Amino acid sequence: MTDSVSQLMGILGLDEPIRVVDIGANPIDGPAPYAPLLDAGLATVTGFEPQAEALERLITAKSDRETYLPYAVGDGGELPLHLCAYSGWTSSLRPDARSLDLFRMFGNNADVVSEITVPTRRLDDIAEVGPIDFLKIDIQGGEPAVFRNGRDKLAGVLMVQTEISFFPLYEHQPAFGEIDLLLREFGLLPHHFDNVKKGLITPMQWDQNPFRPLNQLLEADLVYSRDLREHATMADVELRKMAAIAHVCYGSFDLAMNCLMRLRDRGAAPPGVIKDYLALINRPRVMG
Repeated sequence: MTDSVSQLMGILGLDEPIRVVDIGANPIDGPAPYAPLLDAGLATVTGFEPQAEALERLITAKSDRETYLPYAVGDGGELPLHLCAYSGWTSSLRPDARSLDLFRMFGNNADVVSEITVPTRRLDDIAEVGPIDFLKIDIQGGEPAVFRNGRDKLAGVLMVQTEISFFPLYEHQPAFGEIDLLLREFGLLPHHFDNVKKGLITPMQWDQNPFRPLNQLLEADLVYSRDLREHATMADVELRKMAAIAHVCYGSFDLAMNCLMRLRDRGAAPPGVIKDYLALINRPRVMG
């Protein structure tokens, strides 16, 4: 654990792990947002990945704080899984040929090479998962089924990072608005846009580079957090965990400090906790 994270844990007084669930854990976009928590020994992860090769990579590289399962998470029924040339495109939805024709930079990555039928499990029915503190989900359009069939497990979720779509790249892909309304039912509000993706509309090539976009939004990862206006309903440990996720994963120091203020005001943190936190985030950082 780095000195700064160790200091943060001392300030927070957090003495139990953050329970992370990762649905669609295929590691195609680099380290997961919760990786710093895991590296610091502050989290346990239960991940789901139905693609065999991706699951094998996850299991081979995992620590003893991680568990990866082959389940597809959904509504409990069967669904078609469209296996694409690039595994990051694999989805229960079929890539939309009309959209792909507009964004040629995707090349053949979205070509469906085979299709299989897989059973799904409702999140609420999965015995290996208990209450969830932090959910990361990226399953190319299958998110609403997970949310609707995981209401019990997600009842106390503190933060969610989900992929959202602005321009449908798959047939019948749910829009951002549908995802947003569902997550608001859990008492969550948008907090932070992460990794906003844009596309260059065919036939233009800007600077002869088909991968350099202009303005067309495609998708993004959107981070939701519990509505802090409802802080009175949150337990002390929930405020501590949300502060840890906000600080370590996203650099959201304002959100973390607000949680600490709530803890101080209810007598669950010492009077000087804000001063200590400000000293931590304002100390000089060594540039590598």
